[in-house]
Amino acid sequence: MANTPQARKRIRRNERRAEINTNRVSRIRTFVKKVEAAIAGGDKTAASAALKEAQPELARGVARGVLHKNTAARKFSRLTKAVSAL
Repeated sequence: MANTPQARKRIRRNERRAEINTNRVSRIRTFVKKVEAAIAGGDKTAASAALKEAQPELARGVARGVLHKNTAARKFSRLTKAVSAL
């Protein structure tokens, strides 16, 4: 149990940050799912438009520290490859 005021403050702060980061990751997943749904539907124009929206979200996730740089690069690369294959 946290006994010092600093430790109590860190617990409060960590809970707030965890909630914010969870929302960020959820938002990124939503954008990626839109791209994947457009790919599954075979609609190249919708898929490329959704990819253009997802790319800055992935980059923002990296900048905010909720995604690893290589993870975002891998996701973007695979999505781009799938869209261009349509």
